[in-house]
Amino acid sequence: MKATERAYRIGRDFAGVLPRAHAAVSSNGEWNPLSLNGVRQFGEVMLDELALSGMTLTAPPPRQERTVESCAAAADELTALGMAGVHVEPDELRPTTIRRRRFGRSRYEQVSFEHDPHLPASLAAEGFGGPATAVVHLCRSGDEARPWLVWVHGAGQGQPIDLVFSRARRLQERLGYNIALPVQPGCGVRRDRWPTYPNMDPLNNLAGMIRVVSEVRAVLRWLRPQASTVAVSGVSMGSPVAGLVAHLEQVDAVAVYTPIFGLNEMIAAHLGRWGPSVRDTIALLRSEPVERVMSVVDYQTVEPSPPPARRLIVGAWHDQMARRDPAERLHERWGGELYWHRGSHVGHLFAAGVQHASERLLTVVGGKPVR
Repeated sequence: MKATERAYRIGRDFAGVLPRAHAAVSSNGEWNPLSLNGVRQFGEVMLDELALSGMTLTAPPPRQERTVESCAAAADELTALGMAGVHVEPDELRPTTIRRRRFGRSRYEQVSFEHDPHLPASLAAEGFGGPATAVVHLCRSGDEARPWLVWVHGAGQGQPIDLVFSRARRLQERLGYNIALPVQPGCGVRRDRWPTYPNMDPLNNLAGMIRVVSEVRAVLRWLRPQASTVAVSGVSMGSPVAGLVAHLEQVDAVAVYTPIFGLNEMIAAHLGRWGPSVRDTIALLRSEPVERVMSVVDYQTVEPSPPPARRLIVGAWHDQMARRDPAERLHERWGGELYWHRGSHVGHLFAAGVQHASERLLTVVGGKPVR
């Protein structure tokens, strides 16, 4: 893509932020621009649009990383293995370093460990297999058994500020929870380390998701002996991870926030901002062989281990990133509570109603008000 075309695409997309935000909130005819709620909704949707433009168009222009035929070859092996054959038992977590950190008034530990997800042969042959240094941030206090929340972040996260987004300190002080925040590959403090994740290669994205599911399972098993109960939650890109972990492991509760259908589909949905030059990449990400390989990480086809009363799905009514469909579809499959935030994908992170729904679930599971 020429520099002039790239500049045109970026300028055109950012210029359209306000019109797209207005069209989104006014589409059903119920939006009141003069009310405080109306102003808040518009501001949240504008944040979604800005985030989408920033994440999509400030990155290097996408290019097609592989052929449909190479995905078809992997699909044959992976679909034959099935979900149980792809997600093998995780290796035991053995910390290599534990460093004490501080973010504002919050103290936490940064735990590093080497982990090999033992990927299927077709993915290992592409160079995606082998051990990598995984990282999890822990907020814990005392030596007695406490309830634990394993919180899996979304795209662009994995930094210490996740302590704020997960409300780690509040959950510690009000409900007595300890919090574990695994860092997904290629994100946050792992951004400059191998493996790269996510990107435009659908097999890389599949391998990355299998890897992070294995890492989170290892974290959960490591915490279980010191936990009275364990809940797992995932935000956006972390929602498939939380859903799969809740299916593959026995947990006491699961919550997903602004869930997505799948990572490759999520990426493809927004690449059109680059114009005609990315049509081949979009076609690859949405091809039938890619759908087949992604079936082994499709959390919307499986049942989580907690009963429906301990399942929470939070959707955003004006979600410009994942849209409403994944939350509605997942609720049809899982049951449980479906809570609608009347704002946007990004805005749900700061919403009091979402916080209250989360704390209701965690209180049922085992959290107790701390006096």
